[in-house]
Formats: sequence, C-alpha cells, structure tokens
Amino acid sequence: MTHVTKLVSAFTFSETVQRLRSTLEGNGFTIFAAIDQREAAKSVGLDMPPTTLIIYGNPRGGTPLMLAAPDFSIELPLKVLVREDTDGRVFVVYNPARALEGKHGLPAGLAGRLAGAEPIIAVATGAEPS
Repeated sequence: MTHVTKLVSAFTFSETVQRLRSTLEGNGFTIFAAIDQREAAKSVGLDMPPTTLIIYGNPRGGTPLMLAAPDFSIELPLKVLVREDTDGRVFVVYNPARALEGKHGLPAGLAGRLAGAEPIIAVATGAEPS
C-alpha cells in the first residue's frame, strides 16, 4: 500500500515548478527551499531527468502540531516533488495528510490540518491522478 499521492501535471516541468511555487505562496504558504536535484547530480558528474523538491509550509498551521508531538517535527515542513520521466511526463508527488495521521505520536485528527495544500497542488498543476 502506497502512502504517496502521485499526479500527472498538465504542464511542462518548469511551468509546473513555477505554478506550484506561485500558487502555494499566493495561498499563504512559505516556500522554504526548492532543491534542484538534477543540478545536484550534475555537480558530481551524474545525470538524471529534471527533478525538483519544493519544501513549503505555514508555521501558523504546523507549529501547533509540532507542539502537540515534538517528534512530528521531522515531517515538517511539507514537501512536494516534481519530476519528469524519460517520456516527458511530469509527475507531482507528495505525502497526503492522511498518511501522516498518528505518526510520531501526533494526536488523532491533527494531521488533517495539513491537507489544505492538497487541492491547491492539484489545481496549480491541472493534475490528474496517475
């Protein structure tokens, strides 16, 4: 059983990354980092398809969860992966809030507070489930 949500973006790789960044920020989320994993691979002489990890969150939403279960802090901030396969399809992958339920001692029901970005991600990418 998989615990990730995997969508197929309706846009190119670079458009998907840009749309995710701007839409998340436009909805009150902070982009803490965007890691270009392809560039990191190139820096050590390796090649891989375009792959970027966007690390984002909202301290107002996440902090109460970390206070309720300090070890849950390892799950935050949230992450969304954008990657392109060899056929040019662009995938958007993330852990849905339901997969985080009860992890690291988080009290029941609190993980749902993290689900707000999920419809934003789908809309920003015009994505369809893969």
